[in-house]
Amino acid sequence: MITGELLQVSIDSLRANKVRSFLTMLGIIIGVAAVITMISLGQGAKKSVADSLQALGTNLLYIRSGAPHTRHVHGAAGTLERLDEKDLKRLRAECTSVDHIVPEIRGSQQVIYGNLNWNTTVIGTSPEYFELRNFKIAQGEKFTQKDVNAIKRVAVIGPQLVENVFGDVNPLGKSIRIGRIRFEVIGVTQAKGISGGWMDFDDIVLVPYTTAQKRIFGITNINRMIARLKDETMVSTAYLEIEKALRESHRLRPDQDNDFFIQSQSDFSEARQEATQTLTYLLAGVALVSLIVGGIGIMNIMLVSVTERTREIGVRMAVGARRKDILMQFVMESLSLSLLGGIIGIFVGMGGSYALAEFFGWNTLIAPGAVILSFFFAFAVGIFFGIYPARKASLLNPIEALRYE
Repeated sequence: MITGELLQVSIDSLRANKVRSFLTMLGIIIGVAAVITMISLGQGAKKSVADSLQALGTNLLYIRSGAPHTRHVHGAAGTLERLDEKDLKRLRAECTSVDHIVPEIRGSQQVIYGNLNWNTTVIGTSPEYFELRNFKIAQGEKFTQKDVNAIKRVAVIGPQLVENVFGDVNPLGKSIRIGRIRFEVIGVTQAKGISGGWMDFDDIVLVPYTTAQKRIFGITNINRMIARLKDETMVSTAYLEIEKALRESHRLRPDQDNDFFIQSQSDFSEARQEATQTLTYLLAGVALVSLIVGGIGIMNIMLVSVTERTREIGVRMAVGARRKDILMQFVMESLSLSLLGGIIGIFVGMGGSYALAEFFGWNTLIAPGAVILSFFFAFAVGIFFGIYPARKASLLNPIEALRYE
């Protein structure tokens, strides 16, 4: 029997039992659709994390106060506040591998305009922060170094805060209260959205860091500093320069540990990418179980089919069909079920991914690799779970098969 004849016989057999064939394929359809949908969700989450980190700025190093030692126990990062303006000036003067170092003083405050109020995040920083964090000004202007030096009460606010507090009123030139202190709104940023999955950069107030220190939070220290590398390849040099400058500034002896932390943007990126990759593999693994279950269903139905068609197999052998032909016939039937189910499952999975993105707002990304992987597994399942029933059919004794009732 040639391949075309085998395929025709397989299709005729499937048509003869349409409902049973569909129910058998259903396991493969669900399995393939689940694999594509789960991988799409994982890839979408991965892309979302990458976009969020990109929105935060690239080539960045984060410098935070370290943890104190209390009886050989480390406290939480930032519990020992050692960074201050002196450290900032020293880093700017001595670190040649970075082009900007900005302070960041952050806290939650109530913003009041008229009879409306809203709790938001206040960030005290310097003008270079807008460039490092990829902020664009939609209205007005950003504050300047003169504003920082003069400890001016000026603020740049996010579009979400404008909506929550001002509504349809143009905020430029208006006076708001941050806590008990009045500030003039001089600018509004363009929308950035939630970055890193935890902070909404559209719902913030940006003020000069000197103003934040003296008028809002009443502190002299700096929560953390952000440095931008001149080149990604200079990250090791930057680490060493920052460490050397801060250790000298804090007068640490050689036997003393650093009282600060240095982290790169890539540290966050790699950790989150690894987490989402693990999630993708986990979801895909769970979905592959459905494919295996579908394959077991195919094997079960093929075994039933062999039993039902024992006499037919005897007749085919009697008229000259070889064992190889019988084996190939049943393998082809199994493969037809699996591949047809796989093709339908691919379209169902793609549709499911788009539906999740549309109705739930989830980030999905259909990767060609996921489609190819699903189709390959459907093919492998058809072959693997079809061989045993096919071999059983090919080993039947022709005479006993003809006598089978």
